[in-house]
Amino acid sequence: MNIMIKQIELIERVDQLIRLQATGSPDDLAYRLRISKTKLYRVINTMKSLNAPIEYDITTQSFVYAEAVGFTFGFYPRHQKYRKLDPFVS
Repeated sequence: MNIMIKQIELIERVDQLIRLQATGSPDDLAYRLRISKTKLYRVINTMKSLNAPIEYDITTQSFVYAEAVGFTFGFYPRHQKYRKLDPFVS
């Protein structure tokens, strides 16, 4: 279970850095996160499979979102609005 939580925390950290347009190059980001570049690309591909519109902007030397998106993971009281990740779950 800890592995899944660590993966979600890593996605949250990458999401935060993308929002700030402060990822730097893939090498810089992998170094900052203390992971391999291969693992970084696995995380980015996972985020993309969850519909994150991630692109790399060579001008800013940072990963960016092509459009505004939000990411949340966790359990919330039913009265609070949330976005379902899986469209097949009712």
